[in-house]
Amino acid sequence: MKYKKLGGSGVKVSELCLGGMTFGEADEKSFMHTIGSDEKTSMAVLNRALELGVNFVDTADVYGQDGLSERVIGAWFERDGRRDEVVLATKFRFTMGAGANRSGASRYRIMRCAEQSLKRLRTDRIDLYQIHMQDLDTPEEETLRALDDLVTSGKVLYIGCSNYAAYRLMDSLWQSRTKGLASFVTLQAEYSLVTRDLEREHVPLCRAQGLGILPWSPLAGGFLSGKYHQHEAPPAGARLDKMQSRWLTFDRERNWKILDAVRAVAAEANTTPAAVSLAWLLQQPQVTSTIFGARSIEQLEDNVKAAELALTAAQMKTLTDASDFELGYPYAFMKGLQGAW
Repeated sequence: MKYKKLGGSGVKVSELCLGGMTFGEADEKSFMHTIGSDEKTSMAVLNRALELGVNFVDTADVYGQDGLSERVIGAWFERDGRRDEVVLATKFRFTMGAGANRSGASRYRIMRCAEQSLKRLRTDRIDLYQIHMQDLDTPEEETLRALDDLVTSGKVLYIGCSNYAAYRLMDSLWQSRTKGLASFVTLQAEYSLVTRDLEREHVPLCRAQGLGILPWSPLAGGFLSGKYHQHEAPPAGARLDKMQSRWLTFDRERNWKILDAVRAVAAEANTTPAAVSLAWLLQQPQVTSTIFGARSIEQLEDNVKAAELALTAAQMKTLTDASDFELGYPYAFMKGLQGAW
């Protein structure tokens, strides 16, 4: 396992990050209903991940019903005493509880969310606290000042953002710099061979400003795992079988072309499609750590194979060319004239 600095910070994290979205069996009210793993299995996955060198765990208050994922991790910390072996990341912003302030990134809400996450996680600190999506109803300065206070108090060590538009991220970084506030060190965003839109604005921005990128859904909801086949229904019980609306977004000619290239490289490298798909991301220069989920020890060990896989330049080109996407204006215009944007 290799380790990289967490964006512009000094702390080092494994280049693979274990995502906690599936920790705990959520009830029918949760968007994770039917695709989680029970508490015992989740704890076994966490322990095995540490044995394999994964020291970075990411979750969110909304994962599972009533903070279920955070509660499972907190119970694991208390049971096995491994808190100090983990760089712990969680998120706030989306709906929790009831009332007029049940969502958002106001100062009023951030302070409550942080305290509640600390209690569920049974810890005295959150190593990386991330806003799950920008909040257009709250001034960015208000959000940043609240996060800065949490950093000053020691309850949060570093801050990051997720699902931010590039213009809002740049404005946030400028406000932090000019007003002496804690600044985002990472951007967590959807990024995979299937979804490369981040490369238009966010990747150049993060490169220029020193932020690390934490890709989520690196296997495109499991599509890049290799278990799906064109002109066939998803395997019964698979995530995309249970989420038919998402399946329809993947069942497209470009994506099958990508999957064919992934399978070809996997066969050449004698490994799995999942490992190839993750390894492609790990070799993107601005990526700090790639977040993957695992509902079993077997899935965990399959995904961690990516850390040992060094794709050749030719294999990287095969994958990059197969997943080429339409840049649109003005990026294609600039690339046509100058070779880059």
